[in-house]
Amino acid sequence: MSAVKIGIAGPVGSGKTSIIEELTKMLQDSFKIAIVTNDIYTKEDADYLKSRLNIPSEMIIGVETGGCPHTAIRDDISMNKKACEELEKKFNPEIIFVESGGDNLSTTFSYELVDFYIYVIDVAQGGDIPRKKGAGLIFCDLLIINKTDLAPFVDVDLNLMLKDVKNARQNRPFVFVSKKEPSSLLAVKEWVEALRS
Repeated sequence: MSAVKIGIAGPVGSGKTSIIEELTKMLQDSFKIAIVTNDIYTKEDADYLKSRLNIPSEMIIGVETGGCPHTAIRDDISMNKKACEELEKKFNPEIIFVESGGDNLSTTFSYELVDFYIYVIDVAQGGDIPRKKGAGLIFCDLLIINKTDLAPFVDVDLNLMLKDVKNARQNRPFVFVSKKEPSSLLAVKEWVEALRS
């Protein structure tokens, strides 16, 4: 069975890399995991994950897009596709996380690159983000609203945000999470596990 490829997109600072880090730690005893990251001119996110995760560093590839990261996951996917193919050929992983560089609300993944994709927003960017919608937020397979612990400090009403998320997502799945509450990520872990069943 080939790897399930899961894209993770979202604005700069929304917590994409941290979510991949935590999910990998939660899943690595059950699944062989590989990771592709995207940055414009660096491999910063890949280097960070290599320093924090207990998986072979060769299973984490940093792609330098040289331009808007969303182009490399939606339009010209060749660099990311090559990285995924290399990981599959060498390591036969069960899950490959493909992290976009920081992007905007209109960002979506090409389904020629990934099988499913997660979109991450965070509370600190403003409670009105769900009302602004955007293709990534509306059409992703799973929406994560991150950093809920910051709500009191940035004057965000989580109940109102929940109402707006439900309106934007209709019947599509979403989850509110916080790194300060590791159990909040269990729903995301279970969602990923279900993709392999």
